[in-house]
Amino acid sequence: MKAFVAGATGQTGRRIVQELVARGIPVRALVRDVASAQAILPLETELVAGDVLDPKSLVDALADSTVLLSATGAKPGFDPTAPYKVDYEGTKNLVEAAKTKGIEHFVMVSSLCTSQLFHPLNLFFLILVWKKQAEEYLQKSGLTYTIVRPGGLKNEDNADAVVMSSADTLFEGSIPRTKVAKTCVEALFLPSARNKIVEIVAKPDAPAKSFEDLFVGVR
Repeated sequence: MKAFVAGATGQTGRRIVQELVARGIPVRALVRDVASAQAILPLETELVAGDVLDPKSLVDALADSTVLLSATGAKPGFDPTAPYKVDYEGTKNLVEAAKTKGIEHFVMVSSLCTSQLFHPLNLFFLILVWKKQAEEYLQKSGLTYTIVRPGGLKNEDNADAVVMSSADTLFEGSIPRTKVAKTCVEALFLPSARNKIVEIVAKPDAPAKSFEDLFVGVR
């Protein structure tokens, strides 16, 4: 297995890279600025300069990768087209490149509540709408996929247990990014994670379960 990570220098993406490296999985990271990425990502990471909005470059960027994890997302700002371009077009470009290269498993980090049109986050230029469109594009692609919808993201880890549920069943809660990263990496190894949308939060009073049990419990 060789993992390709898009959005590798983001707060969630860098934790995905760290989790992969900790497991001894070779990582190829798509970054915009190699010098900046070197200061953020583990030394073992193979860095490739590129952009999800440049579809022609992605096939070459994937090289010999066998699985793809995407943690891309539009940054808050004043560009009304950013969520459409990054969250939808960027994911679409990654999916098409993955199909061309025969990627075995595509893991996408999305968001809780993508199906709720009137969610406050859609005031940010319909960001959840475009994430939902991206999810659907991946689902229809023919690729083996896992779509991970986390709750509110926390930079600090905690001891809370991961709670996992099926699509459109969790509507509130938060989760540390490290637990999102672990969920994404575990999905690569578990047949029970294939072709599923899972929603995850972390709760202090939830029973601790293995990721195998968590994924099996989602229909």
